[in-house]
Amino acid sequence: MAPSLSPIKSHHVAVIGAGAAGLVAARELRREGHSVVVFERQKQVGGTWIYTDHVEPDPLSVDPTRPIVHSSVYGSLRTNLPRECMGYRDFPFVIRSGESRDPRRFPSHREVLAYLQDFAKEFGIEEMIRFETAVERVAPATESDGEAGNMKWRVESTEKEKKVRRDEIYDAVVVCNGHYIEPRLAEIPGISSWPGKEMHSHNYRIPEPFKDQVVVLIGNSASAVDISRDIAGSAKEVHVACRSNAADTFIKQSGYSNLWMHSMIERVHEDGSVVFQNGKIISADVIMHCTGYKYHLPFLDTNGIVTVDDNRVGPLYKDVFPPALAPWLSFIGIPWKVVPFPMYEFQSKWLAGVLSGRIMLPSKDDMMKEVKSFYATLEAQGIPKRYTHQMGFTQFEYNNWLASQCGCSGTEEWRKEMYLTTGVRRREYPETYRDEWEDHHLVSQAYQDFSLYTQ
Repeated sequence: MAPSLSPIKSHHVAVIGAGAAGLVAARELRREGHSVVVFERQKQVGGTWIYTDHVEPDPLSVDPTRPIVHSSVYGSLRTNLPRECMGYRDFPFVIRSGESRDPRRFPSHREVLAYLQDFAKEFGIEEMIRFETAVERVAPATESDGEAGNMKWRVESTEKEKKVRRDEIYDAVVVCNGHYIEPRLAEIPGISSWPGKEMHSHNYRIPEPFKDQVVVLIGNSASAVDISRDIAGSAKEVHVACRSNAADTFIKQSGYSNLWMHSMIERVHEDGSVVFQNGKIISADVIMHCTGYKYHLPFLDTNGIVTVDDNRVGPLYKDVFPPALAPWLSFIGIPWKVVPFPMYEFQSKWLAGVLSGRIMLPSKDDMMKEVKSFYATLEAQGIPKRYTHQMGFTQFEYNNWLASQCGCSGTEEWRKEMYLTTGVRRREYPETYRDEWEDHHLVSQAYQDFSLYTQ
């Protein structure tokens, strides 16, 4: 077995990031009796949900020396999940009164930020946070010959205003730094001599700068679907290229006079033309990559134990613990294609209980065997490494496993059904699913549950 932690033990824990994952991690750790310091680079809580007009000077965000903007939120963004489904379980995302609040069921990014601020206030989380503090380095503090029983972590940080550098020792580190900052780019033959503007959706905010331009978007994620429609109101033409579309795809989007779906770009030329696999050729002003993000852990030094390889953060047991360093290093919020906030809550409850010795982990060897067997299954199914952390439907089984470890109830049936129903409607009615829905019975069930917490 892994070295057993003497029950019930309180530890000094560093949490990196005060977005949706870091906030609930801090709450659960403190509830379990640990002492917590949260490091947050920005001036406020909310992480990726903090909107800013600023964009990075490098439109592709590849220059390592660039000043980093931490938000990828664009002006018109609304959630693509209903609020009932999105919230933490014991702090429902209900409609709150207030001048700037958004009562819609699929609210704007501002409403999500306000909800996270409410959560932080309700549970007194801000008193644990050091704002405007960047973590420069996290590394093991002791050489312990692979025996992590009494392992400590050194956390080096810098506080912006006071120019204070700190070098501190913690028992454990929880990484909650999000994964919507470091863009992934599509590879396009001929791009180095193409004269137009290339950018990543990380740097998209409003449609007006694209007035009268011909814009090509690459991708078919939520951001590509929404941004293509947002830009279509200003641009001359919008063309969406997507790797997963059949090679002969060429569809005019109904309801728009200037929006087309294509197969992937085959190549681009120095005369400004863009050639698609379907044979169509257009002359474009802008290519925007809506191609997602990379996990980015520049501060983490584990001597090669934890790596990011083709966007797989590994090895991780249950997407949380690197077996060799468990439970002293952990990650909250790695999975994607999930209902994020409730999952972060389950992960955090598990982590907090493991650290206090209330919940046991398998031995390091057994954890490692399970990770290897999971990777082998993905490989056998032909799933590329970069999809290691994609969950989709399996998230509910995962959440229920976490709940069983913690001794709490799993995902509510209404939440699961609401997620699935919304997914179907989003694919069928991308223009209207946010404002027209049919799952009123699920909303009633949700509010019945919420009454336990909102009295």
